[in-house]
Amino acid sequence: MKIILIEDVQGTGKKGDTVNVRDGYGRNFLVPKGFAIPATQGNVARFENIVRSVSNKKARDFQTAEELKTRLQEVTLTIKKKAGEDGRLFGSVTHKDIVEAVKSSTGVEIDKKSVRLEEPIKITGGHTVVIHLQPEVNAEVRIEVEKEEA
Repeated sequence: MKIILIEDVQGTGKKGDTVNVRDGYGRNFLVPKGFAIPATQGNVARFENIVRSVSNKKARDFQTAEELKTRLQEVTLTIKKKAGEDGRLFGSVTHKDIVEAVKSSTGVEIDKKSVRLEEPIKITGGHTVVIHLQPEVNAEVRIEVEKEEA
């Protein structure tokens, strides 16, 4: 029996593979459990169309992430926090503060989980923060932390 795998099946193949399996294995296990569909002409064409649309969407998302990366790297974000005379902050600059600064300066909303901080920023001055946009796209954003005047 010839089938198209919808999910990875250990010992049989990976998602999207067209494989030959024994009739009973395909008919009684893989197809009813939703791991595979029979490899008819219609199913093959439909699956290829789905794969094509997913790859097009990934390409569009990658292009959008690259454009956003260039926009973010051109901007220097300014964050004002209360600080002592020695430049140490009362508190710290967190993921949330960076997300708000990005939104106010560029109008782009990003998820706070995409901001990569090794540790919270606790002193005034210039810092560089990595924002993870896509699996292969990271933007390095320049942040200037300034003392807030009372």
